[in-house]
Amino acid sequence: MRMYDLINKKKNGEVLTNQEIEFIVSGYTNGTIPDYQMSAFLMAVCLKEMNVEETSALTMAMAHSGDMLDLSAIEGIKVDKHSTGGVGDKTSLVIGPMVAALSVPVAKMSGRGLGHTGGTIDKLESFEGFSTSLSEEQFFDNVNRMKLAIIGQTGNLAPADKKIYALRDVTATVDNISLISSSIMSKKIAAGADVIVLDVKTGSGAFMKTMEGSFELAQTMVNIGDNVGRTTYAVISDMNQPLGIAVGNNLEVIEAIDTLSGNGPEDLLDASLTLASYMLLGAKRVATIEEARELLLNTIKDGSALKKFAEFVTAQGGDASPVFDTSLFPKASIIEPVYAPKDGYVSDIHTDEIGMTSLILGGGRETKESEIDLTVGMKIHAKIGDEVTTKTPIATLYANDPEKLSAAKERFIKAYTISTEKVKAPNHIHGIVTKDGATKF
Repeated sequence: MRMYDLINKKKNGEVLTNQEIEFIVSGYTNGTIPDYQMSAFLMAVCLKEMNVEETSALTMAMAHSGDMLDLSAIEGIKVDKHSTGGVGDKTSLVIGPMVAALSVPVAKMSGRGLGHTGGTIDKLESFEGFSTSLSEEQFFDNVNRMKLAIIGQTGNLAPADKKIYALRDVTATVDNISLISSSIMSKKIAAGADVIVLDVKTGSGAFMKTMEGSFELAQTMVNIGDNVGRTTYAVISDMNQPLGIAVGNNLEVIEAIDTLSGNGPEDLLDASLTLASYMLLGAKRVATIEEARELLLNTIKDGSALKKFAEFVTAQGGDASPVFDTSLFPKASIIEPVYAPKDGYVSDIHTDEIGMTSLILGGGRETKESEIDLTVGMKIHAKIGDEVTTKTPIATLYANDPEKLSAAKERFIKAYTISTEKVKAPNHIHGIVTKDGATKF
């Protein structure tokens, strides 16, 4: 088998076999296939596309290129959730405790944030002492006992994807549905869950800006999961404005605690309930989404979800006191309101700019080595469709550096478009994708 022949085959629009795709992935991972040949192959994929079977084969080849987490030591049907990333996206902190409180095992592998999208691990480190560096034995034991544990991503999880993505990033081959979906799904499949629920964000603060592209990506990933024997659902959720009110690490943790206490914002609760409902459905805990939603709401009403969150934090070495008294979290030294520049209605929010505002304040990473400030961020007071005046605070910024605050404030104001006519607020959820197709709302 020669890489030259396989590049030529894909360039001519032919379908590659599983063995040929495995040859390409393993050869590039071990260094026998050079960058220039892999670059040519990736460009051929972008120009000629891959079918579902090829995309599934690519996903599995990348998944098997490193560690494959075996969760068979955990009792029951294991569930996991993955988000394509957004601003103010703290659903994992709400979903995990609710689902675990209903005795469905959540065995989750999470990462840190890079750029303006926050990482679940960074947020959880708002709890003093919290650690995701669990041994495999501890991880399994925690899930079996409490039905919830989160560990950091292993360095050898889907190494082929890491190497291929770095090449895609510099060869203009990022924006291909097969390559994007196989990159995401290879890591989720390697993480070992039986049920995967995907939160595919769409809009100005999302990786996928258009509704059409978001549904296409979601359907491709669901098809991959189904092809390799994993129950997979995708929820298309809105990212044309931040999710919830809080943006920033410990501010988002506080909002998640408020939500688990029954006092959270409507959009965050709705998104969390929808995602968690499909986790319960996939785990065969319920027969309908309506039943799942009722059970999940009960975990908030009876306090079991909040109690589960505290139990989870304690089990991973953290001080859980702030779960029951959020005033114990460290606070930013400067808290300053931002006012609307003119009267009118919020008609548009450039959500990625809101994320960049948080990054400027120190709440995100520009590189993997960047230190983040867990206390900075913002609370959003005006969303799309809301009426504002020049005396209306549209947000409150939390900072520790006056210069960063000044730059962040200027950028934040530019993220808002205010018009004279009221516009309708976007739906929280735009649709559901299953192996049987898409339902659009």
